[in-house]
Amino acid sequence: MDGNSPPQTERPRHSAGLFDEPLFQDSSARALKQVGVIDVGSNSVRLVVFDGAARSPAYFFNEKVLCGLGRGFVESGRLSPDGRERARATIKRFALLAQGMRMSNLTMVATAAMREAEDGPEFRAQIEADTGLRMRVIDGAEEARLSAQGVLTGWPDAKGLVCDIGGSSMELAVIGDGEVSHTVTSALGPFRLQQVKGGKKGLRKHIDGVLKDLRAEVGNHHDALYLVGGSWRAIARLDMERRGYPLKVLHEYEMSAKSIRKTLDWIDENSTAELRGRTGISNDRMSLVPLASQVLRQLVQVFGPKKIFVSSYGIREGILYEQMPPALRARDPLIEACSFMEKSSARIPGFGAQLYAFLRPLFRSRPPARRRLIRAACLLHDVNWRAHPDYRADACFDTATRANLGSLDHAGRVFLGIALMYRYKTNGLRPRIREVASLLTEAELEEAKTIGRALRFGAMFTMDHLSRTGTLRYFPKKAEIELVLSRQMSGLYTEVAEQRFLSLANQMRATPKVRVSRSAGYSSNGSGACSGTKSGSPSGEGCGSASGDASGTPSSSD
Repeated sequence: MDGNSPPQTERPRHSAGLFDEPLFQDSSARALKQVGVIDVGSNSVRLVVFDGAARSPAYFFNEKVLCGLGRGFVESGRLSPDGRERARATIKRFALLAQGMRMSNLTMVATAAMREAEDGPEFRAQIEADTGLRMRVIDGAEEARLSAQGVLTGWPDAKGLVCDIGGSSMELAVIGDGEVSHTVTSALGPFRLQQVKGGKKGLRKHIDGVLKDLRAEVGNHHDALYLVGGSWRAIARLDMERRGYPLKVLHEYEMSAKSIRKTLDWIDENSTAELRGRTGISNDRMSLVPLASQVLRQLVQVFGPKKIFVSSYGIREGILYEQMPPALRARDPLIEACSFMEKSSARIPGFGAQLYAFLRPLFRSRPPARRRLIRAACLLHDVNWRAHPDYRADACFDTATRANLGSLDHAGRVFLGIALMYRYKTNGLRPRIREVASLLTEAELEEAKTIGRALRFGAMFTMDHLSRTGTLRYFPKKAEIELVLSRQMSGLYTEVAEQRFLSLANQMRATPKVRVSRSAGYSSNGSGACSGTKSGSPSGEGCGSASGDASGTPSSSD
């Protein structure tokens, strides 16, 4: 295929693609252990080993080498000789690493350069002889489909257009309702664009023509554009630098068309050496940014998306997604990741779910998206307990804002981080955190503090069955919070617990009430009422004595 080749398009396959059947047939499987992918691209070769919470990829191993297999391909029709040697050495290393990890599930895929180069089959045979591994050379439509599945790994509800740029090609796919529909590939990779004649004017004309052909294939009614690929991530990192954006996490970074145009102008006005020095982007990657910038400028102009997102998930995550049974795909990536982190790092795995049930009456009126973040906070509330007490709050914040968590936008990361931070501290924000907190509104910041104080109070009753302790009840119209303690566990409510309950009530601008259940046993029925109580009854009928005073001191029912 030369630089003027028309786009190739294909409807999604109904078969399993690379795999005849999902790796795990058991729909209750919560993890895929050590699933490895060697991705042989036109510019880079990478080994990723996924481990742990499969629905939200955990990276057990991740190494990349910019080999440049596709450099010079347009002129010669062959792989770069230097790129071949570098890629061969890299893949041999990766194969040995996989062998050392005793990995039973390893997939090697190759894309544009390998499928189109004259010496691609020869190099493929050489690699397979070196390593004993099968190299699967996929076509452009399959590459587009897998990249789009990678986006669905991080955004289950994503709807719009996925654009994956590599060294030698660029793929588009339409996603929505958890499905990939149209897939199309083109020759808009930077290596190919280096050979377009006619200077900047000729380049613009060439890119514009190809993009309009692509638009005819996939349509232009896409409000959201999801960008996949190292060149797009480099441009997003430059956008952050120009804007002074406080959170340097590329996944789910959102840009507007206006911001992108300003950044692309800024890139044109500065030398690549200066930009590389400011951002730490590698020289090999930075060399492709000017051409990728031209494609992005016209991509945004031709398709006119309202929102543009960066995805760190692509073909490798798409291969993992390929192996998930439908029941696993349907799970929430954020909750799956938080559950895995709790299981591996918390002192009492499983307590997070009980804590959420205990605190839920306080937040019953919140929308589902907010309750989802509260649930995540409950799961993560104890994963940093090994950190030094002086830095534990900061460690909690960093866990939420820097960890590899899918299906969580940047505002959600900061919200979750501040909630977890206030689980361990009650004073103000450090300067570095205050800067990142600017991504939240004042109301969101106060809500995060409230959740943090609720976590701090709930953690006072850490035990194997939190429901044995008591129940929280919240009456927003009366601005009252009531703690109903079981008789057996009322001894847990002492001075420190009382202080934390008062702090929570003050944060919620509510009056604290405390009662002790008269019943010998105690169970939570999910309504916030104690055993034998009419659901939601503030009088506590059937529960014993009247409420304690506003100081939060419990009154005995005996």
